[in-house]
Amino acid sequence: MNQNSLSKWLKVILVGVGLCGLVVYGVAIPSYGASLVADYPEFSGRFWPWLLFLLATGIPCYAALFLGWRIASSIGQDRTFTAGNARRLTLISRLAAGDAAFLFLGNVALLLLSMSHPGVFLGMLLVAFAGVAVAVAAACLSHLVQKAAALQEQSDLTI
Repeated sequence: MNQNSLSKWLKVILVGVGLCGLVVYGVAIPSYGASLVADYPEFSGRFWPWLLFLLATGIPCYAALFLGWRIASSIGQDRTFTAGNARRLTLISRLAAGDAAFLFLGNVALLLLSMSHPGVFLGMLLVAFAGVAVAVAAACLSHLVQKAAALQEQSDLTI
């Protein structure tokens, strides 16, 4: 598979993930919340805080998708191992770690305000753990891309 083909596949995947996120954040979460409030009117005071909290968790995800698009474009231009890509991967790592921390702290706050359930908190811990796993993987990739960029630069200088 050549660089251009790989870049196109990465972009298709990024668009697919972005569209799935739009469905989840724009349709599934609000409609599930509305149906939950319709079935249990006593939860009506919890609808907007939870909706805004969950929508806020999507912002870093779309920022990471934008950075992923830039990395895919760079791969398509045959500039895979560059310091710029390493910086983008570091930023993706920080976004994922920040989003996981925000998710955890937001759930703690909502739990302390009696707007959440311990079962929901435990489920969100798994999602936060997945965010930490993405952060660690992106940080490892960033380190490897930085080392490869340094090696490539040394190789270019010797030729």
